[in-house]
Amino acid sequence: MPQGDTNTSDPDKRKLSEITFDRPTIKDGPTLWQLVLDAGNLDVNSRYAYLLWCRDFADTTIVARHGDQIAGFITGYIRPDSPQTYFVWQVAVNPAFRRLGLALRMLDNVYERLGRNQIRFIETTVTPDNKASLRLFASFAEAHDADLKQDVLFNEHDLGEGHEPEVLHTIGPMPYADTK
Repeated sequence: MPQGDTNTSDPDKRKLSEITFDRPTIKDGPTLWQLVLDAGNLDVNSRYAYLLWCRDFADTTIVARHGDQIAGFITGYIRPDSPQTYFVWQVAVNPAFRRLGLALRMLDNVYERLGRNQIRFIETTVTPDNKASLRLFASFAEAHDADLKQDVLFNEHDLGEGHEPEVLHTIGPMPYADTK
């Protein structure tokens, strides 16, 4: 018998179907910091920064929960000089939930929560060696029939020796929800 997406005997699909999405709380700050620290390939900010992020940017940040465990998160904000642009600051997925499409689900969820008709562009920066993020944002753009443009935002000189350039990825314009 073929196995479809509703197969609850597959532990990964069952695990993914049990995930809920919500805003972070201040109590989540240390866990977000630890998740980034454990990832090994993300820029780690201070614990203080994650606490502030969970307090001041909770409306534009998403946390994926599996029971009482944080499966992943996306931090982001609306650009003050471009209120139709959502900037993705950081994406992190707990190793136990990787390769399940969780990052794409989180990005879709935060986009929906922010209002499909209010957000016209999604921006992020990605270093050239971050293949997972490159795939994530390309997949998101494709799924939403939006253009993906890339241009160096900060080069090695700006960031200091030993840091790859941060390439700005701009997705959009996003189609209005009522046109689909």
